[in-house]
Formats: sequence, structure tokens, C-alpha cells
Amino acid sequence: MEIYAKGMESRHLNEIIRSCKDKNIIVRGVNGQRFIACGLDGKDITAYGTIGNGAGAYMLGGVLRVEGSAQDAAGDTMNGGEIYVGGRCGDATGYAMRGGEIYVKEDVGYRAGVHMKQYGEHRPVIVVGGTAGCFLGEYLAGGVIAVLNLKNEKCPVGEDMARGMHGGRIYVRGKVSVPLPVSVTASKARREDMELIRPQIEKFCKAFRADEREIYSEEFTLLQPAAGNPYNRLYVNN
Repeated sequence: MEIYAKGMESRHLNEIIRSCKDKNIIVRGVNGQRFIACGLDGKDITAYGTIGNGAGAYMLGGVLRVEGSAQDAAGDTMNGGEIYVGGRCGDATGYAMRGGEIYVKEDVGYRAGVHMKQYGEHRPVIVVGGTAGCFLGEYLAGGVIAVLNLKNEKCPVGEDMARGMHGGRIYVRGKVSVPLPVSVTASKARREDMELIRPQIEKFCKAFRADEREIYSEEFTLLQPAAGNPYNRLYVNN
């Protein structure tokens, strides 16, 4: 099914998408409509244009492809499925993700990956091709964030990253020169560390025709919590 969404109100557009029996849906003329693919499961949606806030929120499965950019809170509280954004994303990408994967060809704004968490085999992943704004991975409890820095910026991440991080991993291609919390360690990613995200890097390269050799030509910095419970010292026993 193909939908022309120019001038269409968000609620009406989403009702059409939800009621459609086709598995593959193309939406053209998107211009800020919100909550597209919210709660999606079992469908493959391709949206052309600039997609509005909350795209792919609460996704359970399926695929959302954005041939353009996405505004704030893409993949909010996402549980499964895949989101591919061919441009950039606004703030709070992947907020409170609990599963699924988000791939962004260019940059993300502030607070990407905030409150991400994982349970069992459900491991959320965000892969950013460009740079990330401040507060990346704030309160990260699980999952993986990778910033590929294909623009080769001197420092591809903003300040206050990994504040409150107590689980998961953050990979940054290149060096991290911003101050880090004392509860977080930064080290050169080893070969075995990189193997953990190789499947996701392969997906990114396939989706956006990136050069995998170029990505691996630069060393990665790996950020992890310094201890299993780095904030234990802040509490007292009752």
C-alpha cells in the first residue's frame, strides 16, 4: 500500500497505517506527522520526508525506514524491531529503549540512549553514523550505543555523556576528550569488544552503503561502568 501524507493530520495518518492489512507500506510526503509506526509489529514501513516526534515509539517488531530525518524521541520506549533513519535524529533518540535497534546515518541530538536498559536476550542497540550531542547514554543501564564518527570529528560526542551510567556499553570511534564521570572507565576497545558489535556495524553499512573498512580503520574507545554497582557508595545500610 502507498499513502500520500502531505497535509494529513497525524491521527488520521496513523489510523490508516494501523488499519492497513498490507505488510509493506510506503508513506510519501511526510512533513512532521507524529507517532508514525507507534507500537508497530509485523509491518515494514518506509516513510519519505521529515518524520515527526515519537516515530517508532513502543515498537514491538517490524521495520521503520525513514528516507529523510526524524524529529525528537524516535524509538521512545522501543521493545523490538528496527528503525533506519537516512538523515539525522533530534533529541532523546531511543529514550528508555528496552529492545530493538536504531540506525542513524548522520547525527543525533541531545540525550540519545537515556535510560536504556536490557533484560535477558533483549539488548537495545543504537548506532550513530555521525556525532552525538550532550548527555549521550545518561543513566544507561544496559544495551549498546555506538558512535561511528564517519565525519572524523575531533570529538564526536558532547559533554556530560554517561552521567549515571551503571550498565551497558558505549563505543566511540576515535578519542573521547570530554570529561567523564569517575564511575565510568574509558579504554581502547579490544578485538573481542569489537566482535560484540560487528553484526550491527554490518547492518549499518548495508543500510547506508558505508565502507566497513573505513569504520575499522580508526580505533574505538569503549566506555563501561567502573564497577557492578558504581553508586553503592552513595547509599547507607538501613
